[in-house]
Amino acid sequence: METRSSHVPDGLVLVNTGEGKGKTTAALGTALRAFGNGQKVLIFQFIKGSWKYGELEAIRRLGEGIEIRQMGDGFVKHNQDATEETIAAHRQKAEEAWQKLCEEVQSDRWDLIVLDEINYAVHFGLLSVNAVVELIVHRPKRLNLILTGRYAAPEVINQADTVTEMTLVKHAFQKGIRARRGIEY
Repeated sequence: METRSSHVPDGLVLVNTGEGKGKTTAALGTALRAFGNGQKVLIFQFIKGSWKYGELEAIRRLGEGIEIRQMGDGFVKHNQDATEETIAAHRQKAEEAWQKLCEEVQSDRWDLIVLDEINYAVHFGLLSVNAVVELIVHRPKRLNLILTGRYAAPEVINQADTVTEMTLVKHAFQKGIRARRGIEY
C-alpha cells in the first residue's frame, strides 16, 4: 500500500450518470472501498437535503476517515410547480455547498471526494458547468473525484477518465411500488 510520502499516481475522475438506478449507490460502494484501503473520503450531497437515508447512519458508524455532508435543499422540480423563489432558494443552497466543496477540494485532506447529484445541480442551472470543469482541472493532482446524477454535461464527460451510464430497463416504481427503506433510501 502506498503512503503519502511515496509516489502517488494522479487521481481519477469518474462519472456515474444515466436514467437508471444506482448512480449514488455505485459511488458509495467505491467510497467504501477507498475507506477500506485507508483512504480519507468525503461525500458531498448537492440535492438530497435533509432526507434520512440509510447510508447516512452507516457512514456515521464507520467513524473517522469517511464523512458525508447533506448540503442541498431537497430535490429540485423544474415544472409548473417551481417558482422563481423556490429555484432561488435551491440556487443559494447549491452556491453555499459549492463554496464549501471548493475549500475541501483545495485543502488536500481527502483522497476521494464524491460530488453526489452534482450533475443535476448543473443541469438545473444551480451551478455553472464551467465552474465544475475548472474544479476538476485545478484539483490537487492526487485527488480522485466521483460525480453522480442524471444529465452529465458533455464538458464534464470530456474531463472524466471513466464514465458509466446506468440504463433503466425496469423499475418497481413503474408498477406503483413505492420506494423501500434499505433499497432506495
